[in-house]
Amino acid sequence: MELPAAFTEYSHTLLGVEEYERLADALEKEQPISIRLNEDKLTDSSFSLFRTSFSPVPWSSTGFYLERRPTFTFDPLFHAGCYYVQEASSMFVEQALKQYLTDQPAVMLDLCAAPGGKSTHARSVLPAGSLLVANEVIRNRSQILAENLTKWGHPGIVVTNNDPADFSALEAFFDVILTDVPCSGEGMFRKDPVAVSEWSPENVDICWQRQRRIISDIWPCLKPGGILIYSTCTYNTQEDEENIRWIRDELSAEVLPLSIPADWNITGNLLAGEDFPVYRFLPHKTRGEGFFLAVLRKPGMSDGNTRAEQALSQGRCFEMPGKRSDNPRDKGRKSQGKGTKTPGISKEQLSSLGQWLTAPEKYEWLIDANRVSAFPREYMSELAALRSSLRMVQAGVEVAELKGKDWIPAHGLAMSRALRPDAFACEDVSYEQAIAYLRKEAVALSEAAPRGVVLLTYKQIPLGFVKNIGNRANNLYPQEWRIRSGYLPEEVLELMSIL
Repeated sequence: MELPAAFTEYSHTLLGVEEYERLADALEKEQPISIRLNEDKLTDSSFSLFRTSFSPVPWSSTGFYLERRPTFTFDPLFHAGCYYVQEASSMFVEQALKQYLTDQPAVMLDLCAAPGGKSTHARSVLPAGSLLVANEVIRNRSQILAENLTKWGHPGIVVTNNDPADFSALEAFFDVILTDVPCSGEGMFRKDPVAVSEWSPENVDICWQRQRRIISDIWPCLKPGGILIYSTCTYNTQEDEENIRWIRDELSAEVLPLSIPADWNITGNLLAGEDFPVYRFLPHKTRGEGFFLAVLRKPGMSDGNTRAEQALSQGRCFEMPGKRSDNPRDKGRKSQGKGTKTPGISKEQLSSLGQWLTAPEKYEWLIDANRVSAFPREYMSELAALRSSLRMVQAGVEVAELKGKDWIPAHGLAMSRALRPDAFACEDVSYEQAIAYLRKEAVALSEAAPRGVVLLTYKQIPLGFVKNIGNRANNLYPQEWRIRSGYLPEEVLELMSIL
């Protein structure tokens, strides 16, 4: 790999010649492969097997390094949300969340969230009863973000597609904001050759200024005493330490330390004349890619009002409107909301759909035309405030769609922890059947399978729904998520055999 001359010159000054040579040598080596397991879908025995078979990521309770990169596309458990393929260094966000969040539920914003690695991770480690808002400014990437959070399976999520400035009406709304800001990508040189070709000192200048604009836009949305997690995947101090110093000095933030073992080999502050705590992952010292993180606290104390009370005081707590949708088939539809009469959807039908949920009393129905979603009841006022200001992609878990006279369960329900385990007849399928299903091909069920909607499982993990009509089963897997590759791997994946 031929690194840009300006990058080499700057990094020589930043790290010293000897350490830079070690970094450059590490960038020539193969990148580590790591995954993070989903505790809501895998058993303790699965975790035990992983711990005896793979090296754990030290700073993540559910992260593991793999010895090689398997063909994840052809693992049904990957599509079922049993694990997420995530770069190991970025799993360090777990330490910031665990060390500075109490056991009380929190409302968190992941501002630059696609494709969803940090969002799915945050959703797993947030205190019980929390709400995660995951945002992505680029429209097609927001759809990928929604897909990955759907597969992860937690109902306490909202996905939005907005610029940071669009959040301005949500003043003092969030307890925690994660800003994994767009950067020059120096830490991705080994992983992404395009990052090398696109790097320039001019781009670094553009990035650190854009990063400050993002922080300035979102800072009012953090409540007093709230936590801001700032991260990049780059090495230079302009986008890292100098921006943290700017947040400290201009916004009066307190830079917070994290308690970490020395043997994690995480590098500290490299800015001359400063010693505030920051955390750098350098590939020649830690097993992962380049990553930078700092934790800051907003000054002041919360006035004790809940976000719901804030929404009420600002006139934003109202009967639920339909979500703003980018789906072309929704144009011209009249969206329905809580408290309105919806043609074709009666209270009795909604009650029947509630039987598909483990604890229906914990959810409120969101109705958009003939589609029904379930959202945590305790956060309905927060959702109303979000909907009044933002472009919504997804909220809660989609439960069903009315097609003709039949309610068809949504794929999101199959993925969700909200699904009642005995709500549908189940059929555990073979690997070949699972791959056929994920390709949206016809799946032949056993003669014992009942007619109607059947939940397919693979190794007892929900994979999705089919509608069995006897001579065939209609595949209900989302068309846009199907596996498009036209071959099966010959090898049996070690990862699959362990899971």
